Amino acid sequence: MLVASSFRRIRSFCSLFLFLILLVGLNFPAEADEIVRKGAAADWVKLIDVPSADPARADQMKNGISWLLADEQIIHRDHGYDDYSRSVYRIVDRAGLEQGASIDLQFDPSRHRVTLNHLRIIRDGVVLDRLAGVKFDIFRQEKDAEKGIYDGWLTAHVNIDDVRVGDVVDYGETYEITPLVGKGLFFYSFSTEWEEPVGLIRTSIIWPAAQPLAIKPRGTGIKPVISASGTDATYLWEIANPKPVKVEENVPAEFPGWGSIDVSSTSSWQSVIDAVQPYYKPATAFPAAFTAKLDEIAAKHPQPEDRMIQAMRLVQDEIRYVSLSMGSGSYIPRDPATVIQSGFGDCKDKALLLTSALMRLGISAQVALADLDQGRALDQHLPALRNFDHAVVKATIGTKTYWLDATDFLQGGDASNFAQPDYGFALPVFGNGELEKMPSPELKSPTIKVAEDFSFPDKPDGHLTLTVLSTYEGADADGMRSKLASRSMSELSDAYLKYYSKRYPGIETAAKLEIFDNRDGNLINVRESYRLPAQALAANDLAKNFSIKAADLGTDLPAPTMVDRVGPVSLGSPVYRRHTVTVSNLKARFSGGDMKSVVTPYLSLKSSWSNTPTTFEVQWNFQTLATQVPAKAISDYLKSVKDVSDNIDWTYDFTYQDEAEDSPAATSDKSGQRLITSVLLLSLFLGVPLFMAYRRSRQ
Repeated sequence: MLVASSFRRIRSFCSLFLFLILLVGLNFPAEADEIVRKGAAADWVKLIDVPSADPARADQMKNGISWLLADEQIIHRDHGYDDYSRSVYRIVDRAGLEQGASIDLQFDPSRHRVTLNHLRIIRDGVVLDRLAGVKFDIFRQEKDAEKGIYDGWLTAHVNIDDVRVGDVVDYGETYEITPLVGKGLFFYSFSTEWEEPVGLIRTSIIWPAAQPLAIKPRGTGIKPVISASGTDATYLWEIANPKPVKVEENVPAEFPGWGSIDVSSTSSWQSVIDAVQPYYKPATAFPAAFTAKLDEIAAKHPQPEDRMIQAMRLVQDEIRYVSLSMGSGSYIPRDPATVIQSGFGDCKDKALLLTSALMRLGISAQVALADLDQGRALDQHLPALRNFDHAVVKATIGTKTYWLDATDFLQGGDASNFAQPDYGFALPVFGNGELEKMPSPELKSPTIKVAEDFSFPDKPDGHLTLTVLSTYEGADADGMRSKLASRSMSELSDAYLKYYSKRYPGIETAAKLEIFDNRDGNLINVRESYRLPAQALAANDLAKNFSIKAADLGTDLPAPTMVDRVGPVSLGSPVYRRHTVTVSNLKARFSGGDMKSVVTPYLSLKSSWSNTPTTFEVQWNFQTLATQVPAKAISDYLKSVKDVSDNIDWTYDFTYQDEAEDSPAATSDKSGQRLITSVLLLSLFLGVPLFMAYRRSRQ
């Protein structure tokens, strides 16, 4: 974390929990002293002098806070460790009072015991002890409750009385941490630089010398000073006045945007597997109704690939997603029978259930641990349970490996074309003790195709008609299927109409929205029908300034600032889309000659067009060609993003008419032109000789 905070935000394994849902957001003042205590720090804690802030970096301070010290001290103990943290900062202006006049201690009561050791205000050199008057307000705040995620963490809030601008706030707290899973494992990670100035970042870890810690820096070359004292070794990092780092947007997980250091009791991923493997053994017994469903799948689908897909859909569609995780529940799945009977489960619950179902169907499968956000950088970190926040399934049929996400919803396709998850690396719990790279999707054809067909009215009081056919395939079909399940048809239809109304005022729906879903083929077609009265087409010169646009091609590309850019730009998952516009019943032949293609090593927009005397068609194919853009190419990349935007939005005057070759008016005009030409030629032929003769007769 780059935020200047000593609060514990340990990521739980899947971000889970429903327990005490009725208490969300409530206050527990009566129990405060039992949950969070007050008391002096232990004897092993060393108090150090508070450094001064660097005045040269005053203009880089944020939120009215000048950070002076961030001191973390950790010591090993039986079945866990103690973590002492001290934070010291100066409030430099009014905004700082809002930020720094309160303290929040966040913790998991099942494995954390919290003690506030001291709270001091230093004002004009005078130390004011505020610990005795501290009152804790305990809150339960489930930030992801609407997503069905409950983790059970609590917040102890302390409001500091009589804090003034210019005061220095100095407080320290100790967390007694007892791991509930992997009791012999230790992992700690800290940043060696922040987004804002800080006088000193100090981290020390006291650990048995007989159990040397593994250390892995990332984005920094800072090394610890290691000293011995009896049977213990002390690892000490001190970073004085580090230069604030500029955190850049859209940086891929693989790129270290700031310096950090991992410290772990192990360098082997097998240690993590050993801690959780006993809890992930596939179940062999299920409730009778579920067993009957598996037997039905086996009877109807002799091929193991088909059985795999049907079992995946069974778990995805019939077991809803709810995260239940407090204490050991953060890491240990519930029994599959319990999950079936309750009808819900989190990622690890559903992964174990799907694994068990596949094994019963004769398919080799196992749970694998993954990380949704930082999975592509797992190989850059030391092993730790908290490195994972998700669980998937690795299935093997013959020599083919499949990755399944049981938390997906209404997924389509068969074994040859269903969208497999790609979270970077995963750790199979019954594998060889190593991370495995999940395959990245390769798009060989567009997964979203939109065809807009405009037909202009053929009589003054007619209507312009518009038919839109959108086709979704693969992962985009899954996304659309989920969207259709969560929104009503009328709501979706209104959203589409609203989009076209902005482009073509007065347009109205001509027919109900039509949805065609081929789930086995993982293909969805959506058909829209509209009409625009001739009066609306003539209003505001709409027909003379008629817009054709590929709205969803490249419009969601990241466009970060290029000022002093250091990190590459992440382009995310591969994208391949096509947009076609056909305009018919025109009075002239139109051209797309000004349209250009944009092709770089990172993206491609290929524009093409064709015409007849009455129709005009434009097609754009957009595709990302890389997953990231190096920092040195940012300028060219941003230019290409603008070029894409400029080449997918055009305006035409579709009132223009070519004059027909055989029309009566044209024939009359051409006859008149020929008569005039003949008279002129005859005048020249006869007039010149007569004029010359006349001149001679006068001489």
